[in-house]
Amino acid sequence: MKRKTKSQSQKFYEQIVKEVKEDFLTRQAERRKTERQWELNLNYLEGNQYCEITANGEVEETEKYYFWQSRNAYNHIAPVIDSRIARLSRSCPVMTVRAQGEEERDLKTAKLSSAILKSAYSRVNLAQTIAKAIKWSEICGTSFYAVTWDSDCGKYLGEYENSAVYEGDIKVEAISPFEIFPDSLCTENITECASVIRARAVRVCDLERLYGVSVEGSDIGVFTLGLNSLTFGGEENQLHDAVVLIEKYERPSVDFPDGRYIAVAGDKLLHYGSLPYCNGVEGRRDFPFIQQNSIDKAGSFFATSMIERIIPVQRAYNAVKNRKQEFLNRLTMGVVSVEDGSVDVDDLAEDGLSPGKIVVYRQGTRPPTVIGTGNIPNELIYEEERLMNEFILISGVSEFSRSSNIASNVSSGVALQILTEQEDARLTATGENMKNAIKEVAKHIIRLYKQFATETRLLRVAGENGKVEMYYFNSADLSSDDVEFESENGLSYTPAQKKNAVYELIGAGILNGDDGKMSKRTKAKVLEILGFGSMDNALDTESLHIGKAEEENISGFAKDVPIDEYDDHEIHIAEHTRYLLSADSEEVRNDPAKKERAVSHLKKHKLALTVEKAV
Repeated sequence: MKRKTKSQSQKFYEQIVKEVKEDFLTRQAERRKTERQWELNLNYLEGNQYCEITANGEVEETEKYYFWQSRNAYNHIAPVIDSRIARLSRSCPVMTVRAQGEEERDLKTAKLSSAILKSAYSRVNLAQTIAKAIKWSEICGTSFYAVTWDSDCGKYLGEYENSAVYEGDIKVEAISPFEIFPDSLCTENITECASVIRARAVRVCDLERLYGVSVEGSDIGVFTLGLNSLTFGGEENQLHDAVVLIEKYERPSVDFPDGRYIAVAGDKLLHYGSLPYCNGVEGRRDFPFIQQNSIDKAGSFFATSMIERIIPVQRAYNAVKNRKQEFLNRLTMGVVSVEDGSVDVDDLAEDGLSPGKIVVYRQGTRPPTVIGTGNIPNELIYEEERLMNEFILISGVSEFSRSSNIASNVSSGVALQILTEQEDARLTATGENMKNAIKEVAKHIIRLYKQFATETRLLRVAGENGKVEMYYFNSADLSSDDVEFESENGLSYTPAQKKNAVYELIGAGILNGDDGKMSKRTKAKVLEILGFGSMDNALDTESLHIGKAEEENISGFAKDVPIDEYDDHEIHIAEHTRYLLSADSEEVRNDPAKKERAVSHLKKHKLALTVEKAV
């Protein structure tokens, strides 16, 4: 194969830069109409509700017809979106990994993968990232997660060539839809795209730190990615001394079996190579992005936001409220009628008919009078009420959720429960989209650890009863990424409803044992569910006994484990029995010597308990 000369390589790289920039500008032009709708949504959410998309395709503020017109914004969009975000954030599920088989190795791998997810959830503050993604999806209709590997994170290992070396760790970002440009707006999900461009404004100093390339910067609009900036809420969003970083991701194809990743900034090629992450199914290389939609839109890549549906109602509501305000202004300040030449009109226009004012008018003329305006028309009152019902009908968020006010026709707890369930039903599709996206994020996290955690790592994670569990693992120990949720339908139950369900189970006696009493272990678990698992009370002793029994189980009964006089034999019997019946004890049950020691230990506790009861 003939090697390219330096000039040929330079021409090749220049051609790549040109093609990527032209492709980006084409995609940006195709998406401009969608971006303007996002800009309009942002303005209405922030309370700037007298703007619209004009014929030239730009968002501009409309002018008053008359100087005296009232132009207040009575923002009902913000509480609707706040309520939806709160409900969706509350339903974030807990993720675990399902074992691929019934063998001991599969069970241990699933447990390790679940521990990695649990540790990553708190370590990278995934809850805050999910909340940010929910916010963008509710405002614009679509948001994205970027799951990447950061070699500058994790445990510090030492120095190499005067540079710090770290263990590396995952990085999960919530990305606004302004940064993602698909190859076609007709595809319905990012999984159907052949290529995706991520373009964002980056400070020159950050670009130089990441790629070692210096590029001349300027003022760049964070959302528009140009010299102009997007304005909403009275603030302009610009990044100073910045440049537009264009990253193009191409799926694996016949020409490029490992796909392509190209990074361009200014007129310089920063990177050209294969897709960096083996985050697809069966170890294939794929995009590091996961899409999350609010309201799916058929035949469109970007979904619909609830704000887009409510904007017409918000406009009509503002118009009605302002007309009422203008009517009240006329009613209180009045419209003065004067005869031509009878008074000083300028003085009257400046001060009006203020209380105690002396009005001097020409003798023989009619004094100034206030023209009556009558009462507020009933049509305005009825229209205001109808529009309030329109907000509830379209958004599915009742007045109870937005302001905690209960309608006069709702007086029973059952009716409130039905109302809450109806609101949750309207959020079911959005909630499922969110859960599916979070599930994909979890799969990407496990796959990246499998790709990059080649050396043995130490993982600390909080286990049951607040104990710290430690795992040593590397990529060879991760073979399962079949993520599932511990609890389904998180929207249907609030924390208060879950606690009430526990109280009902206690009242029904379902949690009691054969003797009609609740065991000490069950009491400890109930307190943990109710949020009192760490409180210092009389049940701390029970928690300590549970912890001691679990430590004995973890030992695997490699040698004889004696019982102690101060053991709570009832708790130890329950813990050892549960352990021997679970999959965790498979190694013990398959080893005759260990099994005999475990059964002997259990018999000693039962004998000691019998003696205690006899006394």
